[in-house]
This record gives sequence, C-alpha cells and structure tokens, in this order.
Amino acid sequence: MGKDSQNQNQTTLAMEIDNPKANTSDQIGPKFSINVLQLLKSAQMQHGLRHGDYTRYRRYCTARLRRLYKSLKFTHGRGKYNRRAITESTVTEVRFLHVVLYTAERAWSHAMEKRQVLDGPNARQRIYLIGRLRKAVKWATLFAQLSAIKGDSRTSLEAEAYASFMKGNLLFEQDRNWDTALLNFKSARAVYEELAKYGDLENQVLCRERVEELEPSIRYCLHKVGESNLQGSELLHIGEMEGPALDLFKAKLEAVMDEARSQQAASMTEFDWLGHRFPISNAKTRVSILKAQDLEKDILGSSANSLPTEKRLAVFDKIFTAYHEARSCIRSDLVSASSSENVKDDLSGLDKAVGAVLGQRTIERNQLLVSIAKSKLTKRRDDKNERATKPEELVRLYDLLLQNTADLLDLVSSGRHKTPEEDAFIAELELKSLAFRAERCFFLGRSYSLAGKRVEAYALFCRARSLAEDALQKFQAVDNADQVVTKELKLLCDECRSNSCIEHATGIMEVLKAPENLSKQISNVHISGVDTKEKFLLEKLEVYESAVGDSNVRSGTRIEAFPPPFQTIPRNPIVLDLAYDHIEFPSLLNRMKKETKGFISRFWR
Repeated sequence: MGKDSQNQNQTTLAMEIDNPKANTSDQIGPKFSINVLQLLKSAQMQHGLRHGDYTRYRRYCTARLRRLYKSLKFTHGRGKYNRRAITESTVTEVRFLHVVLYTAERAWSHAMEKRQVLDGPNARQRIYLIGRLRKAVKWATLFAQLSAIKGDSRTSLEAEAYASFMKGNLLFEQDRNWDTALLNFKSARAVYEELAKYGDLENQVLCRERVEELEPSIRYCLHKVGESNLQGSELLHIGEMEGPALDLFKAKLEAVMDEARSQQAASMTEFDWLGHRFPISNAKTRVSILKAQDLEKDILGSSANSLPTEKRLAVFDKIFTAYHEARSCIRSDLVSASSSENVKDDLSGLDKAVGAVLGQRTIERNQLLVSIAKSKLTKRRDDKNERATKPEELVRLYDLLLQNTADLLDLVSSGRHKTPEEDAFIAELELKSLAFRAERCFFLGRSYSLAGKRVEAYALFCRARSLAEDALQKFQAVDNADQVVTKELKLLCDECRSNSCIEHATGIMEVLKAPENLSKQISNVHISGVDTKEKFLLEKLEVYESAVGDSNVRSGTRIEAFPPPFQTIPRNPIVLDLAYDHIEFPSLLNRMKKETKGFISRFWR
C-alpha cells in the first residue's frame, strides 16, 4: 500500500509539471509594455504611409517579421513549411507580441494596397481585399487576447482599441452590419479618448489625432444607420481630412460619389458651351465631365477664397485629370464612330468644347500661381522659410499665360460658324492677352532694374505703361468688364509711371556721378592690386554695418578680399659656384681600360 501511494504521488507530481496550466495561478509572469499607437505611427510615417505608399509599408512589415522570426529562432521549418502557432505559453518576451502585431499590419496594408488599384478593385480583387481584412482582424484579435494576459493595462487597452478598429474596417468595407461597425469604432474612440488624458505629451497628441481620424467613419456609420442626415458637401468636407486611418473612408466616399455621379449622368444628355449643344452618348464621358463640374464648384463658388492655396491647386489637378479622361473617351469614340458625318461632327465639337474648358482652367491655375508669386515678391523669407520670388519667375509665368491664351484663341477661332458667345469670348481672350503682355513687360523691367541696366528698364517700364493704358481703355469700353482686372491695370499704370521716374532719376544720378566714381576708383588703384581704402568685415568689426548687402541687388560681399594679394616671403639663397670653371682636375686616362686591336685579340676578350 505504501509503495502504491508513493507511485501515485510521483505520477501526480509529474502530471503537474507536464501541464503548464495546472499551476498558472501560482505563477506571476512578467508584464510586457508596448506603446502600440506610437510604434505603429512611427513605422507608418517612416516607411511609406506619409505619402500613401502601402506597397512600401507592406514590404517593410514583411522584412520586419523576417528579422523577428530569425532573432527569436521561431522559423517555420527550412524545407517544408511547419506552422508554429503563437500561444500564451509561447510569449516569453515582448518580441512575440511584435510578431502578432506586424502580421496584422501586413495583412491590413495589403488590403489597402488592393484598394488603391486604378479604377477601383474588380470583383476578384475585392474578394481578396476582404480576405486580407479578415486576416488582419484575426491577428489583431489574437494580439488583444495575448496582450490582456501578457501585457500591462495600457498595452491591453491599446490592443483592444486596435482590434476594434480592424473589426470596424472589415465591416465598413463589407457594406453591412453598420450597427456593429459603429459599435467597434465608438469603442476604439472611447479608449483613445481615455488614453489621451495620460502618458507623455507625444502619446497624448497621437491619441487625439486618432480620435479625429475615427470621427468621420463614425459619422458615416451614423448616416448609414439613419441616426444622422449628412449632406454630400459635408461628406466631402470630412473626406478632406488626412491620415492613414481615413484612407478606407476616402475610398468608400469616392465610390459613393462615383455611384451618385453615374446616376446623375443618366439624365445628362448634352454639354453646353458658348451657345453650342453637343450630345453625349458615352456614360464614362458623362461621369468624367460631371466629376470635373463638381470640382469646379470648389474653386469658382463663393467658398473659393476661403480655400487654402495648396488645396485649390490640388483641386485644379483633379479637374485636369477628369477632363483628360473625358477627352480620351471622346477620341476613342471618334475612332470607333460610324461613317456618319453628323456623329463625327458632334464628337469633334464635343472634343473642342472640352479642350476649350480645359484651356480656361489652365489659365486660371496659372493666374493663381502668379498671385502666389506676387505675394512672395517683396518678401525675403516667408513663414515657411522659402526663398523670395524673383521677377524672372513672374516673366516665365506670364510667358506661359500668353502661350495658353494663344492656344485657346486658335482652338476657339477654328470653327466656321461662330455664335455671339464665341465672338465675345474671343474678344475677352484678346483683352486678357494684352493685359498679360503689359504685366510681363513690367516684370521684365524689374529684372533689368535689379541688374543695374537703367536705360533698358526705363524703356520697358514706358512700354508696359502704354500697353496697360491701352488695355485699360479697352476694358472700360466693354460692358460688364471684370472689375478685378480693371483695378489691377490701374495699379499697374501707377507702378509703371513711378518706376519709370525712379529709373530715369537713378540713371541721371549715375551719369552725373560717373566721373567722380571713376576718379575714386583710379585713386584707389595700387600696384599690389589691393584697395587699401576699402574696408572689409574683418577690418571693421566694431562698426554695425552689413557686409553682405541687399539680396535684391546684385553686389559682391564685403567679408574678405578674394583672391588674397601677393605677399613677399623669404626664400632659400641661390649659391653660384664661380670656382668650378677655373679648377684643373687630374687626368684619369691611365686608369681607363685600354682597348686591344687585332684579329687574334678578339678571341681573348
């Protein structure tokens, strides 16, 4: 009996040792800490997501996982793949949690990469995309479960928020269970709102940013559930926000807007342009034109002035893309059109109309660039520490405007039957061309003035004034003239007059002072080539005076003379051996080997 009880006790002890769950309550393992949001944000910003490059970020996650597997010696076999699951007992250090987290990130970035396919993912790609998001949800849930056991309280909370965010993304992409998606997004927002109250300043800022990024998705879910009535303009305003967490929302918003444009395009049958009506038969052409017209409301409407300059330039780029897509569709239809002349004439007219509108928007964009350059013309450095604009850059911009105006005039004037609207448009373009010529001539004079060429600058200012006055008279003679252009021309006339007077006076002063300056320069000339009267920065350190000069004037710096002047330095003495030519050396002929001559002596040599 005693021996049996002893064997039973040993068996029970061995079972307790073999079973790790038998004494987990008695053991207290180490608690790992991970700043999940800070870690992911840093990796995303450094490896592609600053510019929306999900391919680069996915490759980084793959390389990171490979390094973690090798460092942990947790590889999955050498020849044949042997899956090794990560469980609670496997997590013996924090890097195992990193493996689970980066696996979820790799799956999520792969899904977002498929979302960025041109023209949107097709049915097959969408199935693969949703599969990748399911994989991301699976690994994010495992990360939350392991962090709840092996991580501290903050890590566990961040992991729960991360898992809720991934679940919300999956349901958001599937277009179903909006209540559950809303619950997950709200859960993640609540966690980040609480975490924003604690920790260091950087982590608090990141949590607040994530809360702001989650807000559009929550509002969209409320809109789909029916608890909120969002207008299309409000959705577009929400879509202007930036952040990796908003990319899925933006893609969904773009799909919704494309669907709305497709429905609206069904009622759009004609394109009106300067009194002409051109039928539109291709659905893709209608959608592209409607997209461009919707974007034009942002830069031509009442809220255009409140829009930042960078956003307006980005809107112009989107408009150009939409109109180019429309023209490519029109030209494809023109190639495949039937032999009917009416169909070809309609398509050619539509192509001409879309090209003319594209030319108008190009002129407006270049005018916006001119206004930006003018605002930086009088500044040395602006708020973003950028360099000041030179007059030559404005001359180049006005050259582009003149070229754009000439191209648009050629395009509009190419038709045989012109409407009164076309004639008025051509007259307006000619007046704009004259105003652009005056502006170009003025800034060309500014560049010559900075170069010190007074005669050329004076002549250019006088020419610019005559062109501006001519353009002003023609603008005032037209009914409903553009008041902004008229005001700019009046200001240009005044500036041309003032600058021509300044150049005239400056030129006369330089001519009068020329002999005096010449005598000063001659008096300062020295044999050594150094101007002793000219003081440089190192010679007048006690005087507060600029040695660099004005950045707008082309003058040399006064720091130190360069190249430095020649200086006399001592050198090694020259030794002349005068006695060498008068020495008689002894003869050495007796020591030289004598040559024997004869036939026999040659064999004994």
